[in-house]
Amino acid sequence: MGLNVHDIKFLLWAKKKGVDFTKVVTIGRQKLYLDVNAMQSVLSTFGMNESKNKLEAILSDQKGFAEPFFKLLGTTEADSIDASSYEGASHVLDMNQPIKENLKGKFSVVIDGGSLEHVFNFPVAIRNCMEMIQPSGHFIGIVPCNNFMGHGFYQFSPELFFRIFTEQNGFQMEKMVLYETSPMARWYEVSDPQKIGKRAEVRTRRNTLLIILARKVAVKPLFETVPQQSDYSAIWQKREANKQNGTVEPSPSAVSQIPIPFFLKKIYWNLKEAAQPRIHLEAFKEIQKTGLK
Repeated sequence: MGLNVHDIKFLLWAKKKGVDFTKVVTIGRQKLYLDVNAMQSVLSTFGMNESKNKLEAILSDQKGFAEPFFKLLGTTEADSIDASSYEGASHVLDMNQPIKENLKGKFSVVIDGGSLEHVFNFPVAIRNCMEMIQPSGHFIGIVPCNNFMGHGFYQFSPELFFRIFTEQNGFQMEKMVLYETSPMARWYEVSDPQKIGKRAEVRTRRNTLLIILARKVAVKPLFETVPQQSDYSAIWQKREANKQNGTVEPSPSAVSQIPIPFFLKKIYWNLKEAAQPRIHLEAFKEIQKTGLK
């Protein structure tokens, strides 16, 4: 994939919030997918008034790859990792395999602009990303969330990244944003399902992406405890507590066991789906109204 107008806006916001872009590595060499007018508009929003000639040079230099843009963010060293040399990545490495020691703790920010969904061994790949980050550095992930079936091996749930970037693994989730791929699409900040006590589920009309910003707060062994989905963990803990204190779980009522004809169930399912909101506002807060802080 690459960096579109939404991604550029998020990177500029991250820079404003103190993310150190001095030493960048991208997973896959990332191209820029926006025109000069869009770039100039976004930059001006953050007080960066660059000429169109300069921006045209950035968009055309390096065959449209993102390294010239990173210089606007203060980057002095921009590396890239890919499984082949066909796009000129600076490191030809298979992210299905553990990275070399000389790359661990080397970068102030690791950016995945849409590559991890193409890596079969995702747990190894995300561990590699986490290990390459310096203490106090950041991971920025731009990943497919919905309506990308067939694009790669995976589409990702918000829950996955909330359970990966935890204090137990030496990380803190700082921001997660969801957006559809229309240039004028709204942004939604995603809440941690563990904190709100329900799943962050959404139905979207267009291709939908997540942007993840997580900071490395400490160097800790990764995944000593395998991540579990938070709502299931809560159920298991409650049942274990009930066993410990002798609480008997209620059995299904007689009414609930009455057979229901399939056509009535189908009517119920259709009505339930029609009534379900596309965006669950407890899990997704519209950023245009609340402000990206």
